[in-house]
Amino acid sequence: MLSAKRSKLEKIRPLLRTDLPFTETPGCFNFLDAALAEKHGVFETENVSQHSYDPHALQIINRFPEGLILDCGAGKRAEYLTNVVNFEIVPYDTTDVVGVAEELPFADASFDGVVCLNVLEHVKNPFQAAKEISRVLKPGAQLYCVVPFLQLRHGFPNHYYNMTAEGLKNLFDPYLKIDSQEVIASGLPIWSLWLLIMHWAAGLPEPTKSEFLNLKLSDLMHHPVAIMNQDFVTKLSADKNFELASTTALFATKPPVL
Repeated sequence: MLSAKRSKLEKIRPLLRTDLPFTETPGCFNFLDAALAEKHGVFETENVSQHSYDPHALQIINRFPEGLILDCGAGKRAEYLTNVVNFEIVPYDTTDVVGVAEELPFADASFDGVVCLNVLEHVKNPFQAAKEISRVLKPGAQLYCVVPFLQLRHGFPNHYYNMTAEGLKNLFDPYLKIDSQEVIASGLPIWSLWLLIMHWAAGLPEPTKSEFLNLKLSDLMHHPVAIMNQDFVTKLSADKNFELASTTALFATKPPVL
């Protein structure tokens, strides 16, 4: 992989912005200094982002074997592809460029395509990230972007926003022609239901956990007010309630003028 990485980094070098400071190591170009990390809420985490490409992503990647595709929020890749620029906030061994999506360190119209898979929910300013992603696409190039809607809170390192289809469209509509929107196989409603049940059960002590898993679906069809005092509701921890919440509330006070 070292030879392939060196060759790719030299291919990336002419595309880097010259107005942003960075450090260079044998493994990557690193634009994420302390000030940028603080500005965008990036901090060290033990969580590891790792997933495989689905057929839609592979279709874009395979279309340009001699070009460059930006994987914005690549995570740690099991396979190091020579035509994919792995952009991350973490310098994994497969990462090519370290930085944040709100300030992509690439020149305008640099990439033949961009894939951004389950990333924008973790970005502090997804509107700015969408603008940046659109900026680095070549004219006629394609974006493939996936974000969660009815999915649980998960931190890498933060989880800011889930989005409806309309919300996702709203991010890119000012800059790109929206070709289509779909619910792909990995985003079907059954995943939301499965995740909710699995994580709910994981947050319960025994014997409440077993009792919960042995409920019939019809047992959960009562109005929530009628079952609000059941153990499987009351015995969830505060952290689990935030993870699985239907809504969250915020209370705030404006500081006095000094």
